[in-house]
Amino acid sequence: HARSRNYASESELCKLESVPLDFGDYHPLKPITVTESKTKKMNRKGSTSSTSSSSSSSVMDPLSSVLDGTDPLSLFAAAADPVTTATMDSTRKKRDKDDSSAVGSDFEPWSSKRGEILARYTTTEKLSINLYMGSEKGKATTTGSAVSEKVRTRLEELDDLEEGSQKEILNLTQQDYMNRIEELNQSLKDAWSSDQKVKALKIVIQCSKLLSDTKVIRFYPSKFVLITDILDTFGKLVYERILSMCVDSRVSLSDNFSPESVNDTAKETCLNWFFKIASIRELIPRFYVEAAILKCNKFLSKTGISECLPRLTSMIRGIGDPLVAVYARAYLCRVGMEVAPQLKESLNKNFFDFLLTFKQIHEDTVQNQLVEQCVEIPLYLTLYSPAIDWILQCIAYRAPEVLLTEMMERCKKLGNNALLLNSVMSAFRAEFIATRSMDFIGMIKECDESGFPKHLLFRSLGLNLALADPPENDRHQILNEAWKVITKLKNPQDYINCAEVWVEYTCRHFTKREVNTVLADVIKHMTPDRAFEEAYPQLQSIIQKVITYIYDFSLLFSVEKFLPFLDMFQKESVRVEVCKCIMESFIKHQQEATRDPVILNALLHICKTMHDSVNALTLEDEKRMLAALINGFIKMVSFGRDFEQQLSFYVEARSMFCNLEPVLIQLIHSVNQLAMETRRVMKGNHSRKTAAFVRACVAFCFITIPSLSGIFTRLNLYLHSGQVALANQCLSQADAFFKAAVSLVPEVPKTISVDGKMRPSDAFLLEFLCNFFSTLLVVPDHPEQGVLFLVRGLLNVIQDYTWEDNSDDKVRIYTNVLHLLSAMTQEAYIYRVDKVDSNDALYGGDSKFLAEINKLCETVIAQILDHLKTLGKEETLKRQSQLALYFFNTILAHGDLRNNKLNQLAVNLWNLAQKHGFADTKTMVKTLDYIKRRSKQPEMGHFTDLALRLPLQSRT
Repeated sequence: HARSRNYASESELCKLESVPLDFGDYHPLKPITVTESKTKKMNRKGSTSSTSSSSSSSVMDPLSSVLDGTDPLSLFAAAADPVTTATMDSTRKKRDKDDSSAVGSDFEPWSSKRGEILARYTTTEKLSINLYMGSEKGKATTTGSAVSEKVRTRLEELDDLEEGSQKEILNLTQQDYMNRIEELNQSLKDAWSSDQKVKALKIVIQCSKLLSDTKVIRFYPSKFVLITDILDTFGKLVYERILSMCVDSRVSLSDNFSPESVNDTAKETCLNWFFKIASIRELIPRFYVEAAILKCNKFLSKTGISECLPRLTSMIRGIGDPLVAVYARAYLCRVGMEVAPQLKESLNKNFFDFLLTFKQIHEDTVQNQLVEQCVEIPLYLTLYSPAIDWILQCIAYRAPEVLLTEMMERCKKLGNNALLLNSVMSAFRAEFIATRSMDFIGMIKECDESGFPKHLLFRSLGLNLALADPPENDRHQILNEAWKVITKLKNPQDYINCAEVWVEYTCRHFTKREVNTVLADVIKHMTPDRAFEEAYPQLQSIIQKVITYIYDFSLLFSVEKFLPFLDMFQKESVRVEVCKCIMESFIKHQQEATRDPVILNALLHICKTMHDSVNALTLEDEKRMLAALINGFIKMVSFGRDFEQQLSFYVEARSMFCNLEPVLIQLIHSVNQLAMETRRVMKGNHSRKTAAFVRACVAFCFITIPSLSGIFTRLNLYLHSGQVALANQCLSQADAFFKAAVSLVPEVPKTISVDGKMRPSDAFLLEFLCNFFSTLLVVPDHPEQGVLFLVRGLLNVIQDYTWEDNSDDKVRIYTNVLHLLSAMTQEAYIYRVDKVDSNDALYGGDSKFLAEINKLCETVIAQILDHLKTLGKEETLKRQSQLALYFFNTILAHGDLRNNKLNQLAVNLWNLAQKHGFADTKTMVKTLDYIKRRSKQPEMGHFTDLALRLPLQSRT
């Protein structure tokens, strides 16, 4: 017995009552005027505290107190010791001043080059190393020994190292050698921690001596990296040791301390270390060890470092081997940049000294050594690169442009040495190099190619031009000059390493014609003997650069050689990565939908490549990424009002991407949207052709949905597609979708996977069924089927479904069915589908139809009451109370309580909800108040009697 509803009047009653409001001078955007009262306490000698109060009316900003210094942190700072505050301020100002000359984050640190050097400079030859064997003389003397005795003993210990207390280990592999060096590094730390400072110094001296050994010259740069790691460790240990001795002073030292604040003990210890190092007889270990503790000069004097750097620079002149000397200069520049980067003069002096001695590489001593080790000049010159590059990086850091001019002049005086020229182009700012591009090209042409290949110079120039633009008038000539050299390269690896760099320059400054020419040349060089298989990283880089600068895909695919270039990616994993890169660029840059057949065909091919890479071993994350890229492409395809062509595209896409479910789901949504767009454009004026098209869209969805694996995905798509079919007056197709959904409900499992975790499916099923009931209200009955055949079928499925024992979802679903059946009894439904006659129009309130609904209601209510009876056990009484109140509210909202039986049922449910004390008293009171208010409305007088029959029971 559902009550009759007038939805229009109910809607009016639910609207908020409008009340006129006189704002006067008030406006919410006006500033607030606050009256502030200030109280001051004044304690004066001989008088009691008095209070003065003042009131002022002013515009107050609640955040202003932070700015005027009255916030708690400002007050705390103001109350601090003024002496301490002043000291902190001066320290901060000094630190800021020192930091202005420090190396910034734009300076590439040595640590970033370390791994590259170790990986590049390797050897298969056998290596040797001298290991310190230790001596009993190294033990500390007794406390009572005289100072002179200590000094004599320690000098003997240092002499002991040079008198043979070491062992040479031969025939080491490169890895064995590196392990031995690491052992020495650890031995240094162990000796230091056990207070054996002399032993630690001996280890460092021994390691430094290894840098004079060039018997395996190919490995020297890597040896330099390993040994200087130990020197860095030693320098840090000594510095921290001396710094720790200053903690007794009044001012705790930081990196920006002055020598005056260092105590005498720390200074004496520091001097002691420098005296020990000065007693080392051999030049190379003496130089390296002193350079390692260069920072300790800060403890002695302000000018200590600036005085030591020129002296150490001059010491290097005594090293005869030019390779050993240049790495010594590199180490001194590295230490100098760490402790005094503002002292540029010593950096320049090191480089100019190197230029003066560079001609030594052509002398007999070096040449004989190279012949003995079977090392060619080009390979030998590459050994200099890390050291020269580092020296020039230090020199060029924040250097003025005039310095580059000076460097270029010095290179010319040396006959445009290719190695130096390459290092200069690598070190200085790209803007400086780019503006002198033609000058550098002229110098490159005059270089002798026997020692250092010209194509490497052009590569370095290209790297600069990728970062900065040359003069516009020179751009074409620069490309021609560079490509003349690059295209003549016979070695595919040399060629692709250069071409990769210059492709970016071409894309930045030229049209698709030049880009096409470059791509064609790359294909020509890399196709023979399948050379492209060894150059996938460079080829990928070329593709990335092309799509970075040419992101108009109609222009991109008009580049004739672009797609043939993609054909070189024959390895599947690489090909897929390239395809993903292209699709990401398309989705990022494509602003408008496209129907360009060239773009569509090319991108369909690329998407097909990605799709075909999916197999049983493909990770879910990878599948999601590929599907997202393909879906992004599908969304950007539009044929305007050519709906048939649009549908044909979706059909083709379905056949191509059938292994990716997210793509199929997107296609179904897109086809449904297409059907609704057709309806909107045609404005409901369905011709036979339009109706046939809509049915084709519906058929597409109906065929595609069963191929999906997710049960709730299928259910929701059946429902959505049925709603679309209904909106387009395709009633039989809508029935087919709804029947399919009904038949699928029994297959819903008890648990489903949600974000990789198993979750109960009841809540998801309840949500779906509620949505389904809302749709069934407007679905007209089929003339060949019984009354409410879809509702009956769904109820049978719900009845037969196996629910969890501790679940009340079945009753909640039945309660929602009562909402539906109540709405179906109304003369006019609350909503309808345009041009579709629902059951309110078909039956016109026929008594037989209403009788069928009442029978269904009785059946559903019986099911609900049976379930309530099963909850009569003690452990389920709370659930019984909640469901009874839930069912009561349903009857209150939808039932005709003038019916005696229904009225009595409502009273019984009210009493059952309170029977065992589990009902929420506030909820019950509010519900009763609502009934009393309803009783005052027209035709609601029977609610007065109902309210009198609903007692409130206390819990006491």
